[in-house]
Amino acid sequence: MRFMTTSDKPENAAGTAETAETAEVTGIAAQDWAQASADPQYRAAVVDLLGALAYGELAAFERLAEDAKLAPTLVDKAELAKMAAAEFHHFERLRDRLTEIGEEPTRAMEPFVDALDGFHKQTAPSDWLEGLVKAYVGDSIASDFYREVAAHLDADTRGLVLAVLDDTGHAEFAVEKVRAAIDEDPRVGGRLALWARRLMGEALSQSQRVVADRDALSTMLVGGVADGFDLAEVGRMFSRITEAHTKRMAALGLAA
Repeated sequence: MRFMTTSDKPENAAGTAETAETAEVTGIAAQDWAQASADPQYRAAVVDLLGALAYGELAAFERLAEDAKLAPTLVDKAELAKMAAAEFHHFERLRDRLTEIGEEPTRAMEPFVDALDGFHKQTAPSDWLEGLVKAYVGDSIASDFYREVAAHLDADTRGLVLAVLDDTGHAEFAVEKVRAAIDEDPRVGGRLALWARRLMGEALSQSQRVVADRDALSTMLVGGVADGFDLAEVGRMFSRITEAHTKRMAALGLAA
């Protein structure tokens, strides 16, 4: 997954994008990093989270640069190059934050390399349009997940996570290009709808596997070191993510 950063706040009316910003601030969410990091389990969970995000941003940079090769025009190529540069800037912020809190960035990222590379290998787009749908749909699922988590982070970490999840411009760009392609040839819509559904399944499965493999991160999500999450809430969280996905599909002109 984001294993990349392409939020689409205007279309995400389900509230997922705003969850971290509107949640009641209590417990760890009301603390700063200096206070919250005194708990070693919380610190480990945040290092995992920043490591996963950092590698996701680095992978996003690489993928957008690769997708630019498929762009049909120089204008499109330049647009993707600009987005790739924004992703790399996000990576740099996460890398610098890990260093700032005394963690080695490469070590923090390494546990997530195989899983994220595996996801991208399994969902390699075959053409320009599939690449756009992947960036818009697949990446946004991951962004929604991280925003949900951010609501339960300390204020300093929450601010950084939300900043690096900020839209690089890919959402509006992808919607415009995909809808234009469907208008030109309606048959494209069926193929892309199947592709988007596959991305949804792979992204959710991958996020669940990543969390399950990291004890501190999974404890955070089910009500351990971060306040407010319980198993029932995890289920509701994935329901909200699924609802947001349906709205994105509609924005693209595709059937969910």
